[in-house]
Parts: sequence; structure tokens; C-alpha cells
Amino acid sequence: RSSWLLLAPLLTPPVPVITVPPCSLCPKGAHRFQWIRNLVPEFGISSSHVKVLSSPTEFYELLKVQIKTAKQRVVMASLYLGTGLLEQELVDCLEETLEKSLQAKGSSNLRVSILLDYTRGSRGRKNSRTMLIPLLQRFPEQVRVSLFHTPNLRGLLRLLIPERFNETIGLQHIKVYLFDDNVILSGANLSDLYFTNRQDRYVLLQDSPEIADFFTELVDAIGDVSLQLQQDDTVQMMEGMVHPYQGDKMAYCEIANRRVMEVINSARTRQELLHAKTFHSSQQGSSLLSQQGAQASRGLKPEPDTWIYPLIQMKPFGIQIDEMVTETLLTEAERDARIYLTTGYFNLTQAYMDLILGTRAEYRILLASPEVNGFFGAKGVAGAIPAAYVYIEHQFYSEVCYLHQQERVQLQEYSRAGWTFHAKGLWLYLAGSDLPCLTLIGSPNFGYRSVHRDLEAQVAIVTENKALQQQLHQEQEQLYLCSGVVSSSTFEQPNRYVKLWVKLVTPLIKNFF
Repeated sequence: RSSWLLLAPLLTPPVPVITVPPCSLCPKGAHRFQWIRNLVPEFGISSSHVKVLSSPTEFYELLKVQIKTAKQRVVMASLYLGTGLLEQELVDCLEETLEKSLQAKGSSNLRVSILLDYTRGSRGRKNSRTMLIPLLQRFPEQVRVSLFHTPNLRGLLRLLIPERFNETIGLQHIKVYLFDDNVILSGANLSDLYFTNRQDRYVLLQDSPEIADFFTELVDAIGDVSLQLQQDDTVQMMEGMVHPYQGDKMAYCEIANRRVMEVINSARTRQELLHAKTFHSSQQGSSLLSQQGAQASRGLKPEPDTWIYPLIQMKPFGIQIDEMVTETLLTEAERDARIYLTTGYFNLTQAYMDLILGTRAEYRILLASPEVNGFFGAKGVAGAIPAAYVYIEHQFYSEVCYLHQQERVQLQEYSRAGWTFHAKGLWLYLAGSDLPCLTLIGSPNFGYRSVHRDLEAQVAIVTENKALQQQLHQEQEQLYLCSGVVSSSTFEQPNRYVKLWVKLVTPLIKNFF
């Protein structure tokens, strides 16, 4: 009980300030989403470079293969690295690859950068830090381990809140795994559950150097304002950098904002110049084609049919791009459009709930049943978290029924024996289309934490290619096949009983999980 009282100073949520993005939706297909490039860089690629994965095992095996074949860089951002045998195998793969790189050239070109959260990565005696220290000791010139510490956990609060509970204040939650020019976007952490029986989403972007450069620079920027793990398990900031919890909070957040926005804006400028150059070349190419016939087209690079937009959300630093884009997508979704939205932790912000209930599109929202919630069966207070999610779900469903929106807004619960559920994102089907032309995939859960507390990143993938649209559709169908539709009778089941104290406490603490 006392642990919750320690959070009292933070129970009053800040009032969010939303700036409406410049938005001029084009009338046709995928091109209607080009307004997003007013906010972030736009990366045009061929759909043949995109592969949608479906299982934790496939994800794990791909990580190992990509590590073993990396020549220039391995960049991995996650909440934490687990401490089991599967995680150790990943570390061993990194060690072998670094060793081979040294033996091949004497001095290695391979660089490994790992970004984790400080509080989650430091939990327990054996933790993410102890797993990675051997790499730091053996390859000090090639390996960097950065541990992000939220600036909101400081002073008396930091001293009083115990381990695990301190993770409620704010985390590094981005999950991106890149190897040379190949990038994996996911919501999965580097832990054995996510490699075996914890369902998530995973997309591989192959041979995409500009996207890999962007996420390398983004992880470097966050790493620069994070604590650096040392060979003796101590941590220290880079020289001249403001400390996240000992230094001035406003100064730290301003520096962090500047570093991250530099990455976003410089990439955006680069991509605009590249787009202008490509457009000019294609104009020349089409002129040449008309003069010399079809043979002239063979040397031209094919026009992209898929566009990648990185969406960053770091409210502690005043960066809220993902929130702005998500709200605009929900606002602009037309009548008869369908949005399939999924989250492992159903705790939508009030703004997202209002948009879902007040707009015209059809919604199919997939969430975890209590038995596949990651906190199911946990000890102590955490064991009541699935019941709190049931209570939040019931409240939302009651609002849907009150507004007579049951046909337009449908809840579905994922249920699968022996598995837990962690998938998040959305698929957007335009009116009259059987296939999605846009998906969001990455770390955000669409909840208060994702919007206000944690560091988050996802990508919007927009495609005109039918084969890729089919891949995304199959991914959505596969997840929703393991679900049942929520109705009033759902909440009458014995396992949906919510104790009175949980109902009373949930409104106070819902912003922390």
C-alpha cells in the first residue's frame, strides 16, 4: 500500500498540448498520407524490401542470422535484455561476430551499440548490465552500452520508490534492431518470452541504408544523453553532458530535444533533396524513354511503391510526433474505412478514446484477455494489474454501448493457451478496400504511458503494392483469428470479477501502466 502512496506527487497528469499538424489529405490511395512528410523524413522503398514476420521463433532466428552476418554495425534498442540461455546465445553471437571481425582485419570496422532502459536493465543482481559487461571488457573500442534514465525520476522520489515500482515513472521503450542496412521494427524486447511464446509483431526492412542510418542516428542521440555502462558495472555520463537526475531537469530535456530533433530534421532535409533529385531524374528518364523507346528504361531505378515514416514520441523532451500523426489518422479516417487497432495493454488515452467513439470509421480493437496479459499470475500488487485492465475495458465497452456504437466499434480479446500477448499497432483499410494500405508498427501501446512518460518509436508503412498489402492483411488476420468478440456476457464470467479495491485504485494509477 505504501508503495502506491509514494507515487502521490505524480498523480495529477499534465494537460497535453496538441499542435495540429499541417494536413492536406490527397484524394487517392496511399498518396493521401504524404502529409506525414511535413513532420518527419519520408523514405521511399520497393515493397520487395519489406518482409512481415509472424512468430517469436522466426524473430529470434532472424536476430541471430543478422548478428552473425553483420559487417559494419549492429544497433539494438530495447527495454531490456533478459538473463536466460536464449539471451546468452544472442550475446555469444555478438562476441563471435566481433571476434571474427577483429581476426579478419586486425582492427575491426564493426561497431555494436546497445540502448536499454536504466531501471529495467538494472533490476536484480543478474541483469542486462551483467549480461553485457563481458562484451565491454573484451571489445572496449567496438561496443557501447547506453542506459537511458528518465529525468522525471529524481530527488526524494528516486530514493524512496523501490525497484520495479521506479519503472512506472518513465522508460526507454523503443524497440529497433538493425544490422548493417537491414532494420527490424517490433514491439518485442530481447527476452526469452519474446523468442518463444509471447506474440508480438515484427517487420524486416531489407537493404534500406537511409532508414538504417536514421535509426542509427536516433539511437546515438538517445545514447548521448544516457548513462554509459563501464567495464566495472558503474555508469557515467559523457563528458560535458547534463546528468538526467542530478543535473538541471529543464537543461537536460532541452539538450535531449535538440539532439533528437536534429536527427529528425536533418534526415527530413536529406530525403527532401533526394526526392527532388529522383523526381528530376525520373522526368529526364521519361523524356529519354519517349525518344529512345523501352530499352532506355532498363537502367532506371524503379519508382518506390512503399513509403516509411518514422514516428517519434518523447513527451519528456517535448517531442510528440507520433501522437499528432496517430490522432490525425483517427480523425481523418473516412466513413466505411476500417481500422484494426491492437494493444497488449488496453489503456487508451482519453483523446484516442474520444476519437474512436466520435469519428466515422469502423474499429476492430484487439486486446489481451486476462490470461494472456503479461502480468497474469504476477506476485504482489502487480498480480492485480490484469483485473485493472478488465475494469478499464469494461468501462470503455459500457461507453460504446451507451452511445449505441456496438456495430461500428468492436472489441476482441486475444486468447491462446500457453501464450501471452504483446502485439501493438494498427492497420488502415480505406473504404471499399479489402486490403490495408497503411500500418503502424513499433513500441507504442496507445496508452497514457506511451504518450506522456516513455520514449517511443514506430513507423508508418504506406504501400500501393498489392503483395505487401496482402502480407499485412494476413498478419492482421492471423492475430485476430485467435480472438473472440467481447459482449456484455464477457464481463459476467467468474474470471472477470474485479475486486472493489482495484476499482477504486485503478483511476488513480492507470497513468502508470
